[in-house]
Amino acid sequence: MDEQQTGTARSIAAEALSEAEAHRQFAGEVLERYPQLTERQRATDLVFGVMRNRSAIDLVIEKISTCPVRRIQNKVLNILRVAVYEIIYCPQTPDYAIVDAAVDYAKHAAKTKQAGFVNAVLRQIIRHILSRQRPLEKAPPPRTLPQTPDTGCEFDIEILPDPDVSQARYMSRAFSLPDWLVKSWLDEFGRENTIQICFASNRRPSVYLRPNPLKTTAESLWGKLKAEGVECEILAESRMIKLTGPGAITALPGFDEGLFTVQDLSAAQAVRLLNPQPGWTILDLCAAPGTKTTQLAETTAGKAKIVATDIDNQRLNMVRENVARLGLADCVTVVEYHEVDDCVQRLGGFDCVLIDAPCSNTGVLARRPEVRHRITKKAVEKLAAVQAELLSNAAEMLKPQGVLCYSTCSIQPEENALLIRGFIGENPGFKLKTEKLTLPSAETFDQDGSFAAVITKEDGV
Repeated sequence: MDEQQTGTARSIAAEALSEAEAHRQFAGEVLERYPQLTERQRATDLVFGVMRNRSAIDLVIEKISTCPVRRIQNKVLNILRVAVYEIIYCPQTPDYAIVDAAVDYAKHAAKTKQAGFVNAVLRQIIRHILSRQRPLEKAPPPRTLPQTPDTGCEFDIEILPDPDVSQARYMSRAFSLPDWLVKSWLDEFGRENTIQICFASNRRPSVYLRPNPLKTTAESLWGKLKAEGVECEILAESRMIKLTGPGAITALPGFDEGLFTVQDLSAAQAVRLLNPQPGWTILDLCAAPGTKTTQLAETTAGKAKIVATDIDNQRLNMVRENVARLGLADCVTVVEYHEVDDCVQRLGGFDCVLIDAPCSNTGVLARRPEVRHRITKKAVEKLAAVQAELLSNAAEMLKPQGVLCYSTCSIQPEENALLIRGFIGENPGFKLKTEKLTLPSAETFDQDGSFAAVITKEDGV
């Protein structure tokens, strides 16, 4: 990408961040309004990178400029944030190019005086950097912002708290995560696992494709993609395909023909744990956008009777579109939420109810970076109450010996294992068959965090 394109992407990123903050929108939704595809893809990387690391970026700006970020004009602050993100987290990009682009855009978007401020702050930050990419094992933690599990950006002054004094404060500042959330992970998972969760929460997540087995195989889809120059590889265990190069999903060969669905490795595990069977009647209670609905249909070779619904009627259109694109309309019926009771009466209950519950999203912070700036302990408690109600309602819809499959993209125990145990304690006719917690990973085959549990209903209940 040439420098003019990159400069455009930087300006789009700064504008999108400012607009998202001003209107309390998700940055991804704002970015969709920009028509230039190439610049928008690069801008999306910058925006999501800033959102994942915003607290650490602001900390650097404040420490080195000695100016509180709350006193910096919002538009100027976001120009600085984009530039500081690149300086710290994109060490292959020349620092002079980053500074020049930021100053040029500041002249256009703000006043000349503000452009001078941007220039002074960025050059001061660069002067305090000893190495833009240094092995973490050789760098003092208080002076080094981690980039990957192996490298970090080292400064000549202390930026972070000393981890020997407080692991929670250090990780919270280093990875731009709420203190209470990091503390909860340390208590639940221990230090080493929490470090891995933090890195995974700040990674650029990979894109995985789930081949539609009713139309293709992993090998056939991989060959089709490679023939069109798409960089990808097959994962032997899951038979899913990892994209290793950039590109628009809807433009990929095979998308219009319904040969695949985008799904993270961890998100696919709930249906695999459930192991639905042909002939079952299945209700997907929180179906939108239809990723697990279509996985249920594919796993049962199109021979189960699946009813998909969601409380958000507008998002149900996404389920309909995905079902139609993948050629699954014969086995999936999409109904509005208020029609579910009629389905229960007509079918005499379901063999299985899948509850992909609304949750805190703490397992998918890399994909939904704004969540870290909005989620609270109280919000998690409220979500747990909603999840418990969904479980209770779903239990009423089951036939004897029916199966509940509960899943979230959270890693908080109060939304997962503790909730399930609470449900079983209050409903002795149900038994836990199996459960699986997957922590986020930043390994070569990276993945989000998730939880899934399969609960069976006994005879006569």
